[in-house]
Amino acid sequence: MKFYFYKICSFFVLSISVCYAISIPPNKFIPAVFVFGDSIVDTGNNNGLKTIAKVNYPPYGKDFMGGIPTGRFSNGKVPSDFLVEELGIKDLLPAYLDPTLQAENLITGVNFASGGAGYDPLTSELAQVISLDGQVILFKEYIVKLTELVGEDRKNEILANSLYMLVTGANDITNTYFSIPLRKSYYDVPSYADLLVNFASCFVQDLYGLGARRIGLFGIPPIGCLPSQRTLKGGEARQCVDNLNQAAQLFNSKLEAYSSSQGNKLPNSRLVYVDTYNVLLDVIDNPQRYGFKISDKGCCGTGKIEVAELCTYTCSSDSDYIFWDSFHLTEKAYRLLVHQILVQHLSGFF
Repeated sequence: MKFYFYKICSFFVLSISVCYAISIPPNKFIPAVFVFGDSIVDTGNNNGLKTIAKVNYPPYGKDFMGGIPTGRFSNGKVPSDFLVEELGIKDLLPAYLDPTLQAENLITGVNFASGGAGYDPLTSELAQVISLDGQVILFKEYIVKLTELVGEDRKNEILANSLYMLVTGANDITNTYFSIPLRKSYYDVPSYADLLVNFASCFVQDLYGLGARRIGLFGIPPIGCLPSQRTLKGGEARQCVDNLNQAAQLFNSKLEAYSSSQGNKLPNSRLVYVDTYNVLLDVIDNPQRYGFKISDKGCCGTGKIEVAELCTYTCSSDSDYIFWDSFHLTEKAYRLLVHQILVQHLSGFF
């Protein structure tokens, strides 16, 4: 009987390294990772788009290899990269639309996420980015290329055994529902959450029909505690915004219920709800426990509202911050978050 182990290490305040061995069941393996979603996981797909939702310029990427901005919405790596790195697949998960993408990278996984996207097609339309339907179209194109590279049988094996991660929803609630009147005039929060889950269901069925079997659906983080939302809606004290967090929790509960029920209806599949809300909220509420000093502001600019082109200067020590800009986390925080997610949820895919 053979077991595969991936060693995952977490680094705490006193530089104490605690390592966990994540066991993969006998005769199981993860040949590739595919990521879909928004700016939390985009590794550069927006660079060639005519949209303001792109960050292929400094100071983004200042701590990336060589200090080069790549279109990642952080100072360095993002969750997509840490997923493949900690699983021992490769160091980075390249954007599918990267013009320098090499054929061999297709075999171990690529990224289709687009910053500014959401479950709601209106969210992607407003941001002028690649919708989930558009990301599925790119995935279909990818499958054709993969088949040409490795043949039909190997292609089917890769698709069936890989991990598929969908990370989105925050833009739907903060930007589409609460910031413009169109959706709010037709839906209350529960019915809008139902609408988003319906879009998630369609996406899962599309992926399943294309050969995916191990699919992770990430919950929405505590968006009411984002620095931008604290500034815009948190009052003079810049408190976390309760109605935003409550909307995120309601959606998450519905997405989790869908994942549990639908997983039994798709033969040979593993549909896993991934909790990011509680993991990140604990870090925000207890920053010093995790080696951070500042949890209510980003490193970029004043830390209160700046994102993308408004990020013209940065703090002196981004490792003290949970947030890089007013919406996205620092590389350090993302590494911690992905570590916790893998420890909690990896076994659920087998």
